[in-house]
Amino acid sequence: MELRKVPTPVANVKLALITLGLRDTVRVFGTKVPTAAAAAAVLGCDVAAITNSLVFTLDGAPLLILASGAARVDTALVAKHLGEGKIRRATSDFVLEHTGQEVGGVAPIGHPVKIQTVLDESLAAHPVLWAGAGDHNSMFSITYEELKLITAAQELKVR
Repeated sequence: MELRKVPTPVANVKLALITLGLRDTVRVFGTKVPTAAAAAAVLGCDVAAITNSLVFTLDGAPLLILASGAARVDTALVAKHLGEGKIRRATSDFVLEHTGQEVGGVAPIGHPVKIQTVLDESLAAHPVLWAGAGDHNSMFSITYEELKLITAAQELKVR
């Protein structure tokens, strides 16, 4: 029996970047960066330039909100903009099932199936954004316009 190597979440993100026509800008750190504050400290950037990939449920389906590390998402406001049901924080098992990535390392891309995505319009203020790359030790850089394009996200105020 031949053993096949299963790609890691970071490998999936790298492949997604390249497949979507972008450069592989993934950086792997020797220390974990599971929070926006930790990532900003390692990268030497403003915490507001960190793009948190937050998974919620919207009527049982996954909803990915890409929010500034300086923002606290107002789910009632997002639900009002979307004109849909109630948004709830997803469990870690739900996040892993739908993204293939663990909470604290979720990337905006590289998921098994496309997830409805909302993009925090306050992120547009930063020329370079940093997002999780699939695990707790990796981040990648991207512009706001590139992030909007590759995720097909709906731009909204999230706070």
